[in-house]
Amino acid sequence: MTYQKILIVDDEEPNLRLLSSLLGALGYHTEVARNGTEAIKKTKTYRPDLILLDIMMPDMDGFEACELLKADADTANIPVVIVTALSDRDSKLKGLNAGANDFLTKPIDRSELTIRLKNLLKIKEYEDFMLRHNELLEDEVKKRTFELQEAMGEIERAQEETKHSYIETIYRLTLAAEYKDEDTATHIKRISYYSRVLSQKLGQSESFVETMFYASPMHDIGKIGIPDSILLKPGELNDKEFEKIKSHTVIGAKILGNSSSDFLKSAETIALTHHERWDGTGYPQGLKEEDIPLMGRVMNIVDQYDSLRSKRPYKAGFSHGKAVEIIARGDGRTKPEHFDPAVLDAFIQMADEFDRIFEGYQEKF
Repeated sequence: MTYQKILIVDDEEPNLRLLSSLLGALGYHTEVARNGTEAIKKTKTYRPDLILLDIMMPDMDGFEACELLKADADTANIPVVIVTALSDRDSKLKGLNAGANDFLTKPIDRSELTIRLKNLLKIKEYEDFMLRHNELLEDEVKKRTFELQEAMGEIERAQEETKHSYIETIYRLTLAAEYKDEDTATHIKRISYYSRVLSQKLGQSESFVETMFYASPMHDIGKIGIPDSILLKPGELNDKEFEKIKSHTVIGAKILGNSSSDFLKSAETIALTHHERWDGTGYPQGLKEEDIPLMGRVMNIVDQYDSLRSKRPYKAGFSHGKAVEIIARGDGRTKPEHFDPAVLDAFIQMADEFDRIFEGYQEKF
């Protein structure tokens, strides 16, 4: 049996014993380090799945250690939870800037520790999958090709299996990219159904509608390359952080590029262009009007609606009426001229259906 490994970093022996005992009882394998320098060395050899890092330590404090770990490509994807008696806002912001993934305040609550570790370790599993996904996809394509060669008489069945394989891949890749959202699975479903009803209203072909249904959820897959400290920041982003966020369009296109799948080719187009605007003020290329692919124009308004309705670290969700008003009339940041007029008109006509989709696909606990 393989145990998940956690490195505990603290200069006080009672804290090391307490955390080692708690984590051992939860089924984790643990190793300890007594300062930041030792933590960095042990991370290289022990290869933990997660690090619990104290702040106030001699030699090198937790902030500096966290920053060094996140700056090293070999250790950057290891979740770091800062454990501290400090609860002030400045300390947390400093931890986020250093790259910390989460915080625990001393004295540690066992239930809170259990939930936070479980969630972060699950996220890391999906991130590790993403790092390997190209190789996995190549193996899958080779496997399907061999099966087709061996069973030419069952070509129709094999093609259908391949299609479902791509759809499953899309779903899992999208979950990996958006796993930190509170309602990831239902968000993916909503995006698919919004895209379908809007494409149908625009009079597009069955092929276009089906492709939008399966490819649209991958629009934000590039966010897998954006640091948690930016993605989960509760306040307004500064200019440098916003430029980093904007790069998720290009990152997503690179992840999805060079595929033989029509779904993934379309997903690449959507990922790259869903933040372009009809008036040319969008990104990353500043495309204008019909230079923007129709899939990107459809996704732009779909993404805007669901973002306005959904709760985010930096805002509460808006009502359906408020979201439609912002899109149709503008609010200073969002303007009607950002959208293809034909797509905007179709959206307004289908607004009630968008509301039904949003209310129909909510996480149930």
